[in-house]
Amino acid sequence: MNKVLLEIKNLHASVEGKEILKGVDLTIRRGEVHAVMGPNGAGKSTLGSVLAGRPTYEVTAGSILYDGRDLLSLSPEERSWAGLFLSFQYPVEIPGVSITNFMKAAVAARRKAQGLPELTPGGYLKLLKEKMALVKMKGEFARREVNVGFSGGEKKRNEVFQMAMLEPTLSILDETDSGLDVDALRIVAEGVQQLRTPENAAIVITHYQRLLDYIVPDVVHVLKEGRIVRTGGRELVDQIEREGYESIDG
Repeated sequence: MNKVLLEIKNLHASVEGKEILKGVDLTIRRGEVHAVMGPNGAGKSTLGSVLAGRPTYEVTAGSILYDGRDLLSLSPEERSWAGLFLSFQYPVEIPGVSITNFMKAAVAARRKAQGLPELTPGGYLKLLKEKMALVKMKGEFARREVNVGFSGGEKKRNEVFQMAMLEPTLSILDETDSGLDVDALRIVAEGVQQLRTPENAAIVITHYQRLLDYIVPDVVHVLKEGRIVRTGGRELVDQIEREGYESIDG
């Protein structure tokens, strides 16, 4: 059996005093991809934000163990250095900072935290080109400011590129399919698929089944009103597509 990477028990979380998560239990092992589905307002993005450590989200009860460590005791930076990555639903723009320099700083920080030497300039550029090719990004993108003037598809592709550069142990993809046309969706999904290994894991947060046609999950969870009300396999995705979330009890 694969080693447990993430274990969430009875997680409750609030935003501005309003309880959003109301007792989430979730176990993820290395090598697994878990899909978290649910209607608007179910708490899907809140779950991703809590895992990443966004300060506006308050954990009021429960525990999260990540690779045997108390995740809630770590700062957002420490979580990132430990190999946790959140792909934003709405990627932010960073004017004045090129993708090359942004990723160079991020990779250097991660390697320092791992006790690894900093990459040489040549080594970094080689890595940059390799990972850009993975998501079919043109070389000129490396000189552009982070997400400034990017289309929705380019922003999402850039998120997967960042994930490829950082090689996280646990990736959280928050509605990566939002706003993507079919071609962009396929490129993003193929990039995610190529990054799967027996040692890492991913949580794919989505409303719809179309992303899960490309990123095939091992386990599917349905989140409604702050709780996971059903866990199963691909059949859950098909049921939701046919009958909607109303067909799932909870």
